[in-house]
Amino acid sequence: MPASDSSAVADLDAPEGLPKPLALEVSIEPVSTCQRRVKVTIPRADIDRYRDDAIGELMPTALLPGFRPGRAPRRLVSSRFKSELSDQVRSKLLTAAMSQVSEQEKLAPISEPELDVAAVLLPDEGPMTFEFSIEVRPEFELPKWKGLSIKRPARDITPADVDEALLGHLRERARFVPHDASPSIGDLIVARLACKDGDRVLSAADEVEIVVRDRLSFADAELPGFAALVAAAKPGTVVTATVKVSDEAALEEVRGRDVTMELTVLDVKRLELPEMTPALLEELGGFESAEALKAAVLKQLEGQLEWHRRRQVRQQVASALTSSASWDLPPALLRRQAQRELERAILELRRSGFDDDSIRRHVNELRQSVMASTARALKEHFILERIAEEEGITDAPADYDEEIRAVAAQSGESPRRVRASLERRGLMDVLRNQIIERKTIDLVTSHASFKDTPFEFSRPDAEAIDHAVCGVVVGEEEIPTATHSEPSARPGQRG
Repeated sequence: MPASDSSAVADLDAPEGLPKPLALEVSIEPVSTCQRRVKVTIPRADIDRYRDDAIGELMPTALLPGFRPGRAPRRLVSSRFKSELSDQVRSKLLTAAMSQVSEQEKLAPISEPELDVAAVLLPDEGPMTFEFSIEVRPEFELPKWKGLSIKRPARDITPADVDEALLGHLRERARFVPHDASPSIGDLIVARLACKDGDRVLSAADEVEIVVRDRLSFADAELPGFAALVAAAKPGTVVTATVKVSDEAALEEVRGRDVTMELTVLDVKRLELPEMTPALLEELGGFESAEALKAAVLKQLEGQLEWHRRRQVRQQVASALTSSASWDLPPALLRRQAQRELERAILELRRSGFDDDSIRRHVNELRQSVMASTARALKEHFILERIAEEEGITDAPADYDEEIRAVAAQSGESPRRVRASLERRGLMDVLRNQIIERKTIDLVTSHASFKDTPFEFSRPDAEAIDHAVCGVVVGEEEIPTATHSEPSARPGQRG
């Protein structure tokens, strides 16, 4: 039985200047939490009314043999232009009906309806009927969101923290110089890479630059013990390892399976840090002194600490709000939204002053569980959106200016250029969701109680590379590809 069966709309005159509504019969069948199958019937009276209007519009310009323009009998115009009139009437009826159904039934769509327009026929007699599928916001009881108890990371940023972060900035301007010995943690290897499933080559790359760290992070897998694997390597050395592919990798037939990574070392290089000269201070951002640079680094660390604080608070809020959200989301919706989730994460990280390496590591982690993380994020989004609607939380032009200025300040680009990039990539809606969700989280936390807990900045133990073991990346987005400097080249951008 249909979950909803709306009787025909009352045949009332429309307000002056507006078209008369259709007397639709609408039935809605729930397919899943977010999917609805909608059947619409347009009565014959409305079809005839639209057809009469279309003939009336055509009459003044209709050309028929033996008649001057606009003088042909209505009956002949209707017969001569039957096909054209039918297409026009069908198109207008579909447009009007879809708009009216959306408003009348309060469907709250989250995607475009799936309607095969070519399959909809305009009958010569009787009503016109068509069906379509649509994804809608799930219906749920809003959880209690006031009075949550939340643990909040707290830390005083010390001079040692600033010195460690400053060392990272120096590494970004460091050079990798030839090195005869085997690589240690922090050194760079240039390698040829191949990933195989038996004899089948899944992916390959001729020259990949990899900073040696304990773990190697791919877009769809992770290899622990990487530093130990290459500890004795020299140019020409070939090392192999078993890598388990993520359960959510793009290539379905190798999900969750062990494959072989074959790595041929082509070159080994050692990091050579630059001296703190006036020229380097200028290159790092036009600083007049090392003290001014350290003050900027302190501000950046404060931004990163705030990101960690917001993230942990948000995770606890999300966990509390979604604990009762047992409804499932359509896999097709999750696949479409996975890229948006990655892009939202990148915007947040950029806004908070993280470097490209940190962003790449975080995105690779998300990619390896992208469907599960997207499901959590979507449920959280729907709940926060409901709270925002009920509490009157909206976005304003100033909110976008603030977000774009924050991203621009961290990326070194102008706000105008950042805005143009977001608009070109269709990410302004991602920014809008980010603004609304942040405001709503702020409202939720304003009604919460907090307990401060110690926090430590993480030290990178993984090297993330832009390579998918299975050869296909889930969710391609614009993440800068870092390069490593040669002794005579312009300083690279590695952390």
